[in-house]
Amino acid sequence: MAASLRAFLRPAAAAVCPSRRALLPPPRPLPGARACSAGSPFQYLVVQKTGARQSVGLVQLNRPQALNALCEGLMEELRRALEDLENDPQVGAIVITGSQKAFAAGADIKEMQSKTFQECYSSSFLAGWDKVSTIRKPIIAAVNGFALGGGCELAMMCDIIYAGEKAQFGQPEILLGTIPGAGGTQRLTRAVGKSLAMEMVLTGDRISAAEAKEAGLVSKVFPVETLVDAAIACAEKIASNSKLVAAMAKESVNAAFETTLAEGTRTEKRLFYATFATGDRKEGMTAFVEKRKANFTDS
Repeated sequence: MAASLRAFLRPAAAAVCPSRRALLPPPRPLPGARACSAGSPFQYLVVQKTGARQSVGLVQLNRPQALNALCEGLMEELRRALEDLENDPQVGAIVITGSQKAFAAGADIKEMQSKTFQECYSSSFLAGWDKVSTIRKPIIAAVNGFALGGGCELAMMCDIIYAGEKAQFGQPEILLGTIPGAGGTQRLTRAVGKSLAMEMVLTGDRISAAEAKEAGLVSKVFPVETLVDAAIACAEKIASNSKLVAAMAKESVNAAFETTLAEGTRTEKRLFYATFATGDRKEGMTAFVEKRKANFTDS
């Protein structure tokens, strides 16, 4: 297992983010999708707005020569792209995906290889990766192929994980003489329980999409070709609701993983009461009584 994994990781580790190198041609935009114009062009991402109302931000990791290995340049672009989409009033939900072969094969090993303890500690190495988990708009990870190491951690930072039927999840850092450093031991344990998390972290073994769904890591599994469309459809459904209330709902669910039950229920009650100060709560209940579709304005 260890030898085969090292062989698999070698191409991802061999390609450090170049500062000036032409990438392979970007993926073809989805029908009805529009490239985001905010900010400077991205080198390692393809960012579009899609959906019938252009209400879904679609972020595709685009570092194919390295199986979307997460180098510092890619993660900096991802932070910027998510901030742009967070501030876009048209966008109500976000989908992050990769290619059919790899969501992300892990962190860029060659970038990390020569780092020292002092460098990691003084620079708070990987601290910026948590930006994904602090975005207030709901994020769906559409995972095809490999989601290993940092790729698995990135998927778990999202709010919902949809997987293609050939997806594989794993935290193989133990095989490289280290441990997960971007929340892998924490989020994986909360998602699948102590026993399976321990097995995955201590052996480096992967689990399939079907196993991930059975364990609770993934909510749904789709054919490879329809995965991204399914994730966009879910994101459109989320975006059709009140963006303000969706952010409150996301905060409340996250509290279940980050606090005690008593504190979590207090958070839920506080946010529930807060919805009664919004025009969207009034519109939603009025529309229900009047038997019509709600017209939310995020007020």
